Amino acid sequence: MPVVQSPVPSDQPIQALLDPFGRFGVELGLERIQRLLGALGNPQSRVPMVHVAGTNGKGSVCAYLAAVLGSAGYRVGRYTSPHLVSWRERITVNDAPSQAEILAQRLRQVAAAIDPAQPSPTQFEVLTAAAWLHFAEVGVDLAVMEVGLGGRLDATNVVDTPLVSVITSLSREHWQRLGPTLGHIAYEKAGVLKPGRPAVIGPLPPEAAVVVKARLAELTCPAVWPTPAVLLENGQARYGSGDDAITYPLPLRGQHQLINSAVAIAALQTLRAQGW
Repeated sequence: MPVVQSPVPSDQPIQALLDPFGRFGVELGLERIQRLLGALGNPQSRVPMVHVAGTNGKGSVCAYLAAVLGSAGYRVGRYTSPHLVSWRERITVNDAPSQAEILAQRLRQVAAAIDPAQPSPTQFEVLTAAAWLHFAEVGVDLAVMEVGLGGRLDATNVVDTPLVSVITSLSREHWQRLGPTLGHIAYEKAGVLKPGRPAVIGPLPPEAAVVVKARLAELTCPAVWPTPAVLLENGQARYGSGDDAITYPLPLRGQHQLINSAVAIAALQTLRAQGW
């Protein structure tokens, strides 16, 4: 996972708190993050979650979801990576980056909860724990959580009952860690699926789709496979057909945004079916 060094002066305390954990690199697994969250009182259990995995499109889908839910009146936490300028961009509430002093305090709380007798959490795990803690403390209505790498063993994958699990896309990436074939990678991405919980799946290559469909069936997950939206002549996009069609402005161009926006709308419709 790339680490962006921030030149923002207000990030210096945050950087200083995260630097000691940078040397542990990327190490997939759930034991460290589960132990750490347990020591913090399991804040993730107090935050309803939308979980977003995939090779491409995760950031766009998270942004769409957070924007619509925020406009609907919800207090929405959003956790994404990497950042462009500041670490504070990764943990937002209603699109406002976390305040430097508050994020530094969350990181101190996380650091104090680490058991020195156990293997140290990675930098990403520490920041993920800080995000869960922050969202629980400020009382968000729900959090949109972007997977960092893979899915099954990613530090965000610690909630058994997500509101909806999303897989935006899948291609051969990070194969050194996720496996040499699309089937191996699909298995890792499908690790975000949970028994009986709804899922929204974007277009996948056939080899990957077979693996994901098998996992959906095994877990009895109700799933939606949205078709891409259609770009209209007036620059708007349309998703769906007939009376259920939704027309909306789409300032971001490209076929991938027709897919990403359709996936986001399908996830929002899944939330609405649950009473949101």
